[in-house]
Parts: sequence; C-alpha cells; structure tokens
Amino acid sequence: MSCLSLLVAMSLHVGLAGDYNGIHPHARCTIDNTIAGVYYNSESNIGVYIGQKFEMPFDSELEVGLVTGYTGEKVVPMMRITRNNWYFAPSYEVEPDNNWGVTIGYEFKLY
Repeated sequence: MSCLSLLVAMSLHVGLAGDYNGIHPHARCTIDNTIAGVYYNSESNIGVYIGQKFEMPFDSELEVGLVTGYTGEKVVPMMRITRNNWYFAPSYEVEPDNNWGVTIGYEFKLY
C-alpha cells in the first residue's frame, strides 16, 4: 500500500495585507504519524515539509513541522489544525508590515 496522497487545497488569508495564491496542489506521504510533502504555497512557490500529526478532541488533528519556500527564512515552522477536510493555520507575513493572520482552507483528496 502506498503512503502517497494527491490533494488540492483552497485557502483564504485573513488579517494579512499581501496578495496570496489560494489554490494549492499538494502531494503528501503519511507513514504512521509522520507527514512529508510538497505543495504550491500561498506565495506561489514550491514548499517542501516534514512533520508529525497528533490526534485532538472533536475528530481533529494538529500538524506541526518545518517547511521551505516562504519569504524571510529558508526553513520556517508550520502548524495547522484539521477537521473534516477543513484546516486553520496561523500565518505571518514579512512584507509589507510584519502582520499575523490566519489561513482558513478546505482540502480535497484526489488520490
């Protein structure tokens, strides 16, 4: 059995001033609670990540790890909470004003 999933996510960026990509093709490998993948990120760059997922109450999961492909640093922390294909992630933008926000999205599994 393959660990591979092919997904497409749609996202909305709340509290941020920049103009962000909202469509994210995504390939992920999940083995036990370890996740690794590659995706087209909100800054229209290819991001590569590795992390862990943890079960949470209310049939949700917490994903934490490290990701590449964002402005400011070569590697940055990532975190998102998922439930029923929805996800919520804290977001930070370096330009134009060092703002904090939240990314809200829905992810479709293609394979």
